[in-house]
Amino acid sequence: MSATVVPLPPNSASETTDFLRRMASMVSGRNGEMLLRAASLIESLAQRAMSAERFYHQAQEESTRNAERHEAAELASDAMVSQIAALRAQLAEVTAAAAAERAGFDTERDKLLNLMHDAESHIGKLTTELETLRASVDAFNETAVSVPIEVLRLARTQFEYLSSGFARKGDVISQAMSEIGGFAIDQALTAKKPADKA
Repeated sequence: MSATVVPLPPNSASETTDFLRRMASMVSGRNGEMLLRAASLIESLAQRAMSAERFYHQAQEESTRNAERHEAAELASDAMVSQIAALRAQLAEVTAAAAAERAGFDTERDKLLNLMHDAESHIGKLTTELETLRASVDAFNETAVSVPIEVLRLARTQFEYLSSGFARKGDVISQAMSEIGGFAIDQALTAKKPADKA
């Protein structure tokens, strides 16, 4: 004959322990003690079962909260990884742009340095040339005399007058010298005209 297991109602443990205690009060001796011990053991096991069930529910709730936290942490981690990747890409772009700008700056700086060196060299040559020209002008000024054009024209007229006077007297040498003087003044006046036009 097989025994059928019937689930006890929710308060069956307290009913069972009450029943066992009543039975123990009716039975004497060792059987009564055993019934009392069984009632205490059932109460203890019921309390342990309730504590275990509470602990299980708390653990299950904690596990659910941990799973939610873990999922939120994974989402935050994925977002951070994407953000870090975007920042790395931006950093690479900025670094490349900065390198290009630096290369352009270096090229321009080298060009300017070359221009500066060329300008310094040119200035040195011009300074040397200027000093040479000043020396030439100083040397020329030591041997040349500045005469107004009107004075030269007047001298030219006088040489013509002297030349014609020497020609009337038959003094060919003095006439030739007067004509040479007049010719020299003509050359000076002719050389001066293009400079005046310029």
